[in-house]
Amino acid sequence: MNSNRMVVAQRGVIPPPKHYADSVWFKYILSCCAATTAEMVTYPLDLTKTRLQIQGEKGLNGSCQPQPYRGLASTGVGIIREEGMLRLWQGVTPAVYRHLIYSGTRMVLYEKVRDRLFTTRADGTRPVWQAIVGGILVGGIAQFLASPADLIKVQMQMEGRRRLEGKAPRIHSASEAFVKIYNAGGLRGLWKGCMPNVYRSAFVNLGDLTTYDSVKRYFVNTWALSDNYWTHALSSACSGLVSAVMGCPADVVKARVMNQPTDNKSSDIKRVHGSRNRGLLYRNSLDCLLKTVHNEGFWALYKGFIPCWLRMGPWSLTFWLTYEQIRNLSGTSAF
Repeated sequence: MNSNRMVVAQRGVIPPPKHYADSVWFKYILSCCAATTAEMVTYPLDLTKTRLQIQGEKGLNGSCQPQPYRGLASTGVGIIREEGMLRLWQGVTPAVYRHLIYSGTRMVLYEKVRDRLFTTRADGTRPVWQAIVGGILVGGIAQFLASPADLIKVQMQMEGRRRLEGKAPRIHSASEAFVKIYNAGGLRGLWKGCMPNVYRSAFVNLGDLTTYDSVKRYFVNTWALSDNYWTHALSSACSGLVSAVMGCPADVVKARVMNQPTDNKSSDIKRVHGSRNRGLLYRNSLDCLLKTVHNEGFWALYKGFIPCWLRMGPWSLTFWLTYEQIRNLSGTSAF
């Protein structure tokens, strides 16, 4: 029995061999299925988190936006009361599109890098520093590719808030958002806010993939736990907490840079700056970071931390349990 079949046998199930089960394209599809499931279940928390992160920032006239909500529960209830239940899933379409690129890419790349480049010790564990480097690298690459979908998602999430404030809607659908962003800034405009997005995903991936992989292997190889639901749940709980701590500051910067107004409608500003689609609040992610800390204090970088954590925890749990089980049922080797 080969090593992959032995891992599956330890779970108590030996599925029939399938020639495609360990292929790259099949693992990519499984990753996308698991990510879509996790995204649909936890998306309202992501919307709530984004609303909390945006409120309080200074606008073009120097005044702060009103802060109608003070926490996770009141934000969620306010959205339901003022905009309707279905608005909790506003922007879910580009969020799913993002994971069709992001999650599939990061999972396949990480597994390839881990199996080909990482050092495996005699007890089956691998050096943590290698997992850290691998997680950061693949997270950044995957997010760079998926950044346009994330940009569309953030802008769609804020539409309900804009309409309540009496502002004209910017977009009505994901396809309309894509066309408008492209017409305003071309291909470069689709990657607005790309760098804080890449930084965030690198850190989140460090917390999620690296933590899950390292903790799970520690539980299985050192504590001799079975590779089952409980091990997956414990590992995903650890990865969700670390992901939230590492990724929240970059997530705040990303949301603000992506949501800021641009100069694409002002010919005067274009003539002065000589460019299109330039942000009117922040020059870049570093400028956003410094202004946020200066205007609102350091802890503003952790606005929305609780919903961020509460989302990443269930998201990691849902994703990893789904991913591990469909791999098992498909005859694919354990992650």
